[in-house]
Amino acid sequence: MSSSRKPRVLAIAEAANPEWVSVPLVGWSLAAALREVAEVHLVTQVRNREALLRAGLTEGREFTAIDSEAFARPMWKLAEALRMGEGKGWTMVQAISALSYPWFERLVWQRFGAEITAGEWDIVHRITPLSPTTASPLAGRCAGAGVPFVLGPLNGGVPWPKGFDAERRREHEWLSYLRGAYKLMPGRGATLRHASAILAGSRHTASEVPARHAGKLVYLPENAIDPARFNKRATPAPGPLRAAFVGRLVPYKGPDMLLEAAAPLLRDGRMVLEMIGDGPMRATLEARAADLGIADAVTFHGWLDHRAVQDVLCRCHLLPFPSIREFGGGVVLEAMALGVVPMVVDYAGPGELVTPGTGFTLPCEDRAGIVAAFAAALERLARDPSGLPTMADAARARVEQSFTWSRKAQQIAQVYEWALQGRPGAPPDLL
Repeated sequence: MSSSRKPRVLAIAEAANPEWVSVPLVGWSLAAALREVAEVHLVTQVRNREALLRAGLTEGREFTAIDSEAFARPMWKLAEALRMGEGKGWTMVQAISALSYPWFERLVWQRFGAEITAGEWDIVHRITPLSPTTASPLAGRCAGAGVPFVLGPLNGGVPWPKGFDAERRREHEWLSYLRGAYKLMPGRGATLRHASAILAGSRHTASEVPARHAGKLVYLPENAIDPARFNKRATPAPGPLRAAFVGRLVPYKGPDMLLEAAAPLLRDGRMVLEMIGDGPMRATLEARAADLGIADAVTFHGWLDHRAVQDVLCRCHLLPFPSIREFGGGVVLEAMALGVVPMVVDYAGPGELVTPGTGFTLPCEDRAGIVAAFAAALERLARDPSGLPTMADAARARVEQSFTWSRKAQQIAQVYEWALQGRPGAPPDLL
């Protein structure tokens, strides 16, 4: 490839949708940002087609929608039936998706295989699925054609911490007990072997990649923020400690633990709490707030548009987030970008995003231990919040330096260059 032009990248993102959240939004945001550093053609599933058109992309020139619904739709319905509840059984959904995904890539190869073989693409990059359990047959086909295949960022499968089996069962995560079996699947080994570079979105995911592939492994968390979407600055009013929880109201996010930990401060008027989000626990949480005598200090907002989320967060000093099984932790970055200091469990995604001086990481213990740790930390801040402005500035600076989508694209551009040069030396250190 000539150094005078951008690399031509075929970006495979089966889930890429600017109008959705979670993985589809990551797929869309990263693919869009990569246009700054590469000539990108996005390949996605047909369910995302209308949203991409509304976003202004030109079909055929900037993206291709692959119709794999003949196989994907019945498999999705099966997964929905087996998960036994909306928002539950995520491991089951991922397992079924891993079985159906190779059909999508088969259709991608039918459409683009001749172009890849002819050298019309410098890089093929599978952005989504993020799950490390999903094999990618394209990796071997690209290796055979001599075209570097970049895989990731991969993330997920963080083990449930000890002491939370009740929450695990409430989430219908029966299959998670057997998740490690995916390492024996033949497609996984071939995918890792043929990939030119593997992006690991968490230290845990990196630890699951066999040591023989360490020379192609690059650590890069998958989440980032769009400064155009999160562009305000928190200016909490004088008075009590102001905090916000943002997320689905489900057991593993720990909203009940937060209410219990904060109850003494909320009762005494030394703290107010904004609860942003909805889910199956909402009625129970509202009743619990009443039982604890803190209902007047807690506002349950339900789901809010991201602009409204900013408005609420910008009234706050702190984002206490006691989630015990968070893969990416995008909400943590969003709070940091606004100058809201995060307080998280030091486990998986959030624990890797928050560094000393930019927020608080508390030990991942059992339920009682987490409640006690959050209660003590909140009490200290209520007594002396003077250090929060400095931490807020440092949190904003960390996001601006390393965790905008534009910066993410620049980081991945280094991986592209490294892969195109045949991976000289050690993998690039991007953070």
